[in-house]
Amino acid sequence: MTAYWFKQKQFGYGAAPVTWQGWVLMLVYLAIVLGCIAMSAWRLDLAAILLVAATAVFMRWSWLKTEGGWRWRWGND
Repeated sequence: MTAYWFKQKQFGYGAAPVTWQGWVLMLVYLAIVLGCIAMSAWRLDLAAILLVAATAVFMRWSWLKTEGGWRWRWGND
């Protein structure tokens, strides 16, 4: 049985975390982003590569762990 970590948003595109695993994934991604911002002062190239890679992994993992997938929603679809 697949446990979903994210739930589709009611309006707009994307998903929001609903389990502790989803929140941990979101916080780890935020920590990487903040680390990349701090690193960009002395290694902009490495920070940009790490940021792109982390964003790709975060988006893919959250997309896989979202019940119903991502799509634009107008409310009660």
